[in-house]
Amino acid sequence: MSPLRKIGLLLLLIVAIFAVGTVGYMIVEGAAFLDALYMTAITLASVGYREVVPLGPGGQVFTIMLISLGVGTITFSIYTIGAIVVEGQVRKILGRRQVERQIRTLKDHYIICGFGRMGRVLAQQLDREKVPFVVVEKEEEKLQLLAAGDYLLVTGDATSEEALEAANIRQARGLVSAVSSDADNLFVTLTARGMNPELFILARSHDERSEGKLLLAGANRVVDPFRLGGLRLAHAILRPAVVEFVELATHRAHLELEMEEVRIGPRSVLLDQTLRDSHLRSRYGLMVVAIKRSDGTMVFAPAPDEVIRQGDTLITIGKQESQLKLEEAADA
Repeated sequence: MSPLRKIGLLLLLIVAIFAVGTVGYMIVEGAAFLDALYMTAITLASVGYREVVPLGPGGQVFTIMLISLGVGTITFSIYTIGAIVVEGQVRKILGRRQVERQIRTLKDHYIICGFGRMGRVLAQQLDREKVPFVVVEKEEEKLQLLAAGDYLLVTGDATSEEALEAANIRQARGLVSAVSSDADNLFVTLTARGMNPELFILARSHDERSEGKLLLAGANRVVDPFRLGGLRLAHAILRPAVVEFVELATHRAHLELEMEEVRIGPRSVLLDQTLRDSHLRSRYGLMVVAIKRSDGTMVFAPAPDEVIRQGDTLITIGKQESQLKLEEAADA
């Protein structure tokens, strides 16, 4: 039984006892309603005030029964209600402290600022991928949605240093600013960049004119979801097979095929090899569709003689187990 339901039943029990006492005095002693209610109240409270109406033998017996049954029941009910309330507050405080401890231990996590539609989709995807993240939100309606998701949460304004500090921004890997306005996204970006110069920041833009300002403020990338949605619709009409392939390659529901990115570390066994010599296709069963160089240059459909260098990011398509093997080789 939920705490609220239990409190409701106990309050109903107290009301029922008062009703029985009031009606009893009205029947046994012929008291008026207010006098009977007053007699019931002072009897159950054991305050010892004078009796409003003289009690006959029947009234005295009824009072004894009311005291025997009612006082103990009301005392138990009030004690239980108090315990439930206090326990709930204590549990809330302890739960908040536990969340704070969990956030302090995070490293290389992501911070999602704003839990609107974009923030919810992102949180669901990161949760599905088992990627650690923290949500920063201040609106009560969205906080209720967050409670159902069981995500790590910082309640506060994402534009403030205090909220971002509570989200452990200095140990974070990246931040997504998806709050309700471009002005707020700009403030979030400025604040986050000042607190962690190495942080990867992805900012949402509602207006094309805001993109340049967000990039100047420190965002690494700016996304306009409306523009992306329009392009997605256009591709779905003009190139439906391509869209179907991309969805198959990027959606985790299709575990037989995945598109992944793998960064080449300084100890990788693939370092300074050509794609042909690395035998990625025969050894791992993967197809390299692009290489992102450390300077940001993108090589699409790389030739077999392209050399794999330190800091490169290989964008590959293949099975999940093959991707995991490549990740081990990339940072061996």
